[in-house]
Formats: sequence, structure tokens, C-alpha cells
Amino acid sequence: MEAQPTPFQTIGPFYGEALPFEGGAAMAPPDHPDAITLHGHVYDGAGDPVPDALLEFWQPAPDGMGRPGSLARNGVDFTGFGRVPTDAAGHWVVRTLAPGPVPYLAVAVFARGLPHHLFTRVYLRDVSDPLLDALEPERRRTLMAEADPDARGHRFDVRLQGERETVFLTFP
Repeated sequence: MEAQPTPFQTIGPFYGEALPFEGGAAMAPPDHPDAITLHGHVYDGAGDPVPDALLEFWQPAPDGMGRPGSLARNGVDFTGFGRVPTDAAGHWVVRTLAPGPVPYLAVAVFARGLPHHLFTRVYLRDVSDPLLDALEPERRRTLMAEADPDARGHRFDVRLQGERETVFLTFP
């Protein structure tokens, strides 16, 4: 009989298996005329894609109001919440609306080897914001999504470590 690894011996946790969320990429209704695509990759410190990460997104409605955080997926309302896994190439995608008065999307990154998830932000445009204004230009760029006309939206890559590491936030 071959010995099986115990939970302590495996690399985990396995968020893509443990936290699936049906329709998690659909923050905005599929036929909303102002919907945009936000996509990117998650990379580890060596620059390799992370194929089993999970990203959560939160944002208010473009008018600053609405029903952000609603988990209802009725195809009509903007939910302001998304949860998506990365695929085998480390790629993820959500369909949302551009943020309004709050100029960013809040993001939590879950990945194997991370005992605690990481928090960051995605800015779709360069704005004056206390966090951005406090960063050096090179670090500031790690929070800025790039326009991607082919996807009718923006691209934002998360780099967990190393060169061009994404700025992560610490909350008390």
C-alpha cells in the first residue's frame, strides 16, 4: 500500500477548489452597454504564472451608490463583487463597470503558499489619490491597469514578488 500525503504535507490551500463562485466573473450584466473587461495574469516571484490563484474584486457602482456587494446574480443588477480563479496560464477575467467616485477596484489575492490573502487596488486611470500620491512612480505603476482595446477594457497583472512586485496593502 502506497502512503498518501497528509494535509500537512501538501502545498495549499487550494482556493480554486475550495471557493468556487458561479458567475463570479459577471460583476456587470452581460448586455450592459458600459461594461468593460478587466483581465490579467498572476505571476510568482520567478515570473511564472500561478495557475491556481483566486482573486476577489469589490467596487461601488459607477454613481457611488447602487447595490455593491450583493451576491445576487440575476443578470440585471450590477453586483460590485466578483470572484474568479486563474486558469492554467495564470489568467483571470471579470466583466464590470468603470468605477466612479471611488477611482479603483479593491482586490484580494488568494494563492497557494500565502497563509494570508493579499490586498491591492486596480486603478483604471491615473488620478490624484492619497495612496497613489504617496508612492514612487515605479511603484505607482504597479497599481495602474493598462488600456487593452482588443479586450474592450484593461489589463492588470499581479506580481506576487520580485521585479515590479505589485503594491500590497496592510490593514491593522
